[in-house]
Amino acid sequence: MCHCTPTHTRHASRTPRTLATDTCNFHICRVYVRNLEERVKPEPLKEALRAIFSEYGNIIDIVAKTNLKAKGQAFIVFDDPESALSAVEEVQGFELFDKPMHLALARTRSDATVLKAGNDEEFDMHKRRRMAEKDKKKALEAVEEQKRLKRPLPGAPADITSRPAKNARGAGLKATGPGPAAVVPDEYLPPNKILFVQNLPDDFDKDAVTAIFGRFEGFREVRLVPGRSGIAFVEYEAEAGAITAKENTAGMALKNGEKTMKVTYQRQ
Repeated sequence: MCHCTPTHTRHASRTPRTLATDTCNFHICRVYVRNLEERVKPEPLKEALRAIFSEYGNIIDIVAKTNLKAKGQAFIVFDDPESALSAVEEVQGFELFDKPMHLALARTRSDATVLKAGNDEEFDMHKRRRMAEKDKKKALEAVEEQKRLKRPLPGAPADITSRPAKNARGAGLKATGPGPAAVVPDEYLPPNKILFVQNLPDDFDKDAVTAIFGRFEGFREVRLVPGRSGIAFVEYEAEAGAITAKENTAGMALKNGEKTMKVTYQRQ
C-alpha cells in the first residue's frame, strides 16, 4: 500500500542556506528519484510523487521514465533550489509502493527550469548542450556494446579452432596482430565542429551545399572531395554550430525526395 505523505513532518522554519554552503547545487531545482516500483504506470506514479513532494514546494514538472533502461526512475522539478534540497533531505528512504526511494539532486538543470528562468536563446543553448551529451553517451555505449560482443563468454575456449571453418585463415596460420578495434557507427560519433555529409545528389556543387549549411551560426566552409560525388565536409567555428546544423538537416529530402541526406559528425 502506498502512503502518500512522509511519516515525519517538514520543519516550520529551517536554517537559511547560503551560497557558501551550497555553491555547487545552488541552481539545481531538480530531484533525481530511483528505485521506484517499475510495474506502476507513469500517470499513477506521477500522481503519487506529486502528492509526496508538493509538501516541499511548488512543482513545475515531473518526468517519469518509461523506456526499459530508465524504468524505476523519475525527476521532480521544483521552482527553487531550496525546495529541491529540502525534499532530498526529508524524503530520502521514504517507501513508495513498498520500495524505499533513493534521492539525489540532479547534476543538470531541467528543460522546464531553464525555460522558466531564461530566454529562448539560453533554452536553445541548453537543448544543444543536452543533445551533445546524449550523442556522446550513445557513442560510448556503442563502443562498450561492440567490446561486449567481441568478448568471449565466461568459460568459452579462446581457441581459433572453435571458429567456423569458413573463417579459418588456412592450415597452420594464426593471427599475429591485435584484433580489430571497436568501430563506433557513424550515427553515434561524438560531436565536433566538422560534419560529414553523405548521399548528396551527384550534381550538387559547393554553392548548393553552402546554401543548406551556411545559414547556421558559425559556418566556416564546405569542402568537397575531388573525384567523389555525393559527399562533403562542412566546418563550423565551434561545436555548437555543428550540433545545430546536424539537428536541423539530418534526414533532409533532396531532389524532390529522390535523395535523403545523411549528416553525421566527422570521425576523429
